Amino acid sequence: MATNRYLQWLARETASVYWHDSAIVEELDEAIGNGAVGMTTNPFLIASTLKARPDFWRERLEGVPGDVQGDARAEEWIAQVTGWLAKNKLAALRGSGKYAGYVCAQTNPCKPGDTAGMIETARHYASTAQNIVVKFPATRGGLEAIEACAAEGINVAATVSFTVPQVLAMAEAYQRGRDRAVQNGVEPGIGIAVLMVGRLDDYLRDVASDTRAQAGESDVIWAGTAAIKRAYGLFKKHNYDCVLMPAGCRGGYHISELAGAEMVMSIAPGIASALSGERDLVEKIDRPVDPAILKRLNDMAEFRRACAPDGMSIDEFITFGACNRTLDQFVLMGWNVLKGLEL
Repeated sequence: MATNRYLQWLARETASVYWHDSAIVEELDEAIGNGAVGMTTNPFLIASTLKARPDFWRERLEGVPGDVQGDARAEEWIAQVTGWLAKNKLAALRGSGKYAGYVCAQTNPCKPGDTAGMIETARHYASTAQNIVVKFPATRGGLEAIEACAAEGINVAATVSFTVPQVLAMAEAYQRGRDRAVQNGVEPGIGIAVLMVGRLDDYLRDVASDTRAQAGESDVIWAGTAAIKRAYGLFKKHNYDCVLMPAGCRGGYHISELAGAEMVMSIAPGIASALSGERDLVEKIDRPVDPAILKRLNDMAEFRRACAPDGMSIDEFITFGACNRTLDQFVLMGWNVLKGLEL
């Protein structure tokens, strides 16, 4: 195992929680050795591990019958892989912390407004293992599904989420569902609000170029960090039971600038590698983004929408540029691959 001093410090000496972002088993084992206590996946990552390690999975999974086709086939591959990982790789970490021992499984990205369909899929995933966290898009339909599933005690996360308004809406939806669970004598599951910091940067980079904004590259790489730091302050103020998760990182800076935050950090192998060279073991969550950078970023209306708590209504979430891009990628590079996959 390659020792990663920074990740070990982050996971063991700060309030931050480290989750590994990949479904490749060997990568997960290394991450656990460096302090990871959970795992995030998406349709692309599930397809990638099945294609990269077909012999490994063929020996461990039932496989999907040939007569199961289309969306049901993709869903079953995700259920089987995440269920196996949850029971065989992460279950041993349960009890070592509130957010320890979980694996994420994502609902159908082709249907981000299908609340009933997402609830049905969530129940399927949750039936495979108690430590599954079901990921829904931060759309109106997804948030409605989150509230309903949280009320049933299912562990939930909102993904395809890039903005402060989205994570606040997630926290509120989860809280309503959690409260219903408690009132009905149901043990509530955990709730996670993802903010895809790097994907927000990616989107705003194109916006800045197209609108001839004041913000340059050295500013744009701070956009996602600025958004999640703003959200973190609001989560603290409102004392939400839901926890933030930075994801979709594009460099080690997306994690190091949040070090010490009471967040669950989704860290892919490439980002872990970048952090291995980090020598500055300092908690930076309370360091504000340079006001001059924020001023230039605020030249873009899309950044203002992303960072203001009331920057978007719930009906606008699905139309935000980064949302459409990310859903398309999950469909084309993940879900559609799983629909046709044979082991």
